[in-house]
Amino acid sequence: QLHLVESGGGMVHPGASLKLSCTASGRTISTYAVGWFRQPPGQARDFVGTISRSGLTTSYARSAQGRFTISRHNAENTVYLQMNNLKPEDTGVYYCAAADSTGTPLDVDEFTSWGQGTQVTVSS
Repeated sequence: QLHLVESGGGMVHPGASLKLSCTASGRTISTYAVGWFRQPPGQARDFVGTISRSGLTTSYARSAQGRFTISRHNAENTVYLQMNNLKPEDTGVYYCAAADSTGTPLDVDEFTSWGQGTQVTVSS
C-alpha cells in the first residue's frame, strides 16, 4: 500500500517561498502520477497541479501558473511543490495524492492515495 507524507509547510509573509515535499513509502512513487491540492479553511479541496509518472508533463491551476513548480525525484521516492511569490489566498492545508494514471489527472476523484496534509499560512 502506498503511503504519502507531506512536509515543508509553515507560516510566511506575502512574497515568500516555500518548498513542500511528498515522500512515499510502501511502493515506488514512480508508477503514479502525483497531484497537489489545497484546502482553505472551511472550503473544498482545490486542484493546484499535477505531474506525470515520468515527470515530463505537468499541469497547473490558473492560480498556480507562473508561481508554482512541481518536480519529482523518483530515485528518492519524492515529489516536490516549489511555491514562489506566495499570496494570502494560497493559505490552506496542502495535500499530495497519487493516481494510477499515465497522464496528468486533474480531478480529486482520480486520486486514490492521499497524505495527511501540511499547513501553509501566508500572512503579513
